[in-house]
Amino acid sequence: MGVLEGKKGLILGIANNKSIAWGVTKSCHREGAELGFNYLGDALEKRVRPLAESVNATLVEPLDVSDDAQLDAFFAAVEAKWGQLDFMVHSIAYADKNALKQPFSQTSRQAFQQALDISAYSFVACAQRAARIMSPGGAMLTMTYLGAVRSVPNYNVMGVAKAALEASTRYLAYDLGEHGIRVNALSAGPIRTLAASGIGDFRTLMTKAARGSFLKRNVTQDEVGNAACYLVSDWASGVTGEVHYVDTGFNVGVGDPGES
Repeated sequence: MGVLEGKKGLILGIANNKSIAWGVTKSCHREGAELGFNYLGDALEKRVRPLAESVNATLVEPLDVSDDAQLDAFFAAVEAKWGQLDFMVHSIAYADKNALKQPFSQTSRQAFQQALDISAYSFVACAQRAARIMSPGGAMLTMTYLGAVRSVPNYNVMGVAKAALEASTRYLAYDLGEHGIRVNALSAGPIRTLAASGIGDFRTLMTKAARGSFLKRNVTQDEVGNAACYLVSDWASGVTGEVHYVDTGFNVGVGDPGES
């Protein structure tokens, strides 16, 4: 039996089969979980549904996390279908491309608010609703990045949003701990995804991350998926409020040895 056998979980934020969330999906499916997904708009539905069907998903519903009415409808559908939720993985982030291209000091109020709303507050909004249908032993996980604690070139307003996301993780872990619900964040090294395409000079970022990591390579989608699977399983029953790094050791090193 897999470590998630008999458990029902949501994986929010798949864009395509290159997504970090898809790596999480593959691992959770392999370990026996029954899975549910969201999609944003018709274009993404066409990508998400075939992937969902390939892992025998029993729930695929529309969800725009910036819309409270859709959040209410989505989690009502989850409760109606499953009754109880065992885990939730939040892999949703967005920032205006122009805000990523320009210096952080030039970030507009609108771009700042949008990045914080979709990339950080959406986890809080989902957690509020998911907690109502979780029993003790439930787990929530979100995806972050080193740019939350270091100033990474071209990451800009998204780094600030991820910092808010990590702080939110700790406060949610505190609030929900008395109900037996764990909340963690997973900080993955750079991976080529649709979201990463909006970050300037991403190829250089990956090269430097590989050179500066202890394993001298970048992390893989499957490695992130396996770590996420552990964090939402009972194997991590004593782990909450943490930011768990899966970046081949880069975060604890001195950086790229090629730098002058």
